Amino acid sequence: MTFSRRTLLQSLAVAACVPGQAFSQSTGQRIVSLDYGLSSTLLSLGLPPVGISDLADWGRWVVEPALPASVIDIGSSFEVNFEVLLALKPDLILTTPYLDELLPKLQSVTKVSRLEIFTPTSGPILTSAEAATRKLAAELGLESKAEEFLANANAFFETCRKRLAGKNVPPVALVNFMDARHARVYSDPGLFHGVLERIGVRNAWAGQSNYWGFETIGIEDLSKVKDPDAHLIAFDPVPPDVFPKLADSPLWNRLPFSQPGHLSILPPVLMFGMVNEALRFASLLTDHLERQA
Repeated sequence: MTFSRRTLLQSLAVAACVPGQAFSQSTGQRIVSLDYGLSSTLLSLGLPPVGISDLADWGRWVVEPALPASVIDIGSSFEVNFEVLLALKPDLILTTPYLDELLPKLQSVTKVSRLEIFTPTSGPILTSAEAATRKLAAELGLESKAEEFLANANAFFETCRKRLAGKNVPPVALVNFMDARHARVYSDPGLFHGVLERIGVRNAWAGQSNYWGFETIGIEDLSKVKDPDAHLIAFDPVPPDVFPKLADSPLWNRLPFSQPGHLSILPPVLMFGMVNEALRFASLLTDHLERQA
């Protein structure tokens, strides 16, 4: 594959922007990731990617762990800037089945590793994410790093469970408001549901979701939550017009969640993530429930 003049100039620009140490990682592998969860997993394995997709939104949806300043944006996951990708000279590109239409073009650049986390046959997402972490680590020769990371994660979940044990912790329904009439609600087999099970909190939403871990519902469907003690946890960002419109909604005002103390807002957490995102959710929720207990 030959470089155009534009590609060559972009290559030089990329090289100028990236510190030299980013090109000499300990394993000798230069990795580009097209998935946030895989990107955050690389960070926990001690191998930051040289490039990722959708870099600009990392701080909005993933937040932590923080990315090194050396990481390059290769465009959106569906519109990869192949000139920048070529300039980065990756040894490996990480992708998921969600982006299979890109596989032929990606495979023309370098080796591609396709990891399955969210698929119809994956089962519980947190377990699937742990398996994908081990698979990725084996491919990179970082098995001991992965086992240490996963052991620490499980210890943290257990710590959260112990912090909440014996406290007056209500069942929770977890949502992202799409607008004043619709929300995504999270349940089995999703990442958030898996965290609730690990830390000993009951999911107030009993419905089975799609294999991504959510279903889209009308606000009126929240009436299916019958436990009067249930607490509604919504994640930022909430569209600015949602709560003003809900305040004027007779339907919303008949729901127990509309009453003081039954609705809380947590900072953003990526539901399409992996173990790091599960840890962020566990931390935020445990802190919140402990304060409320």
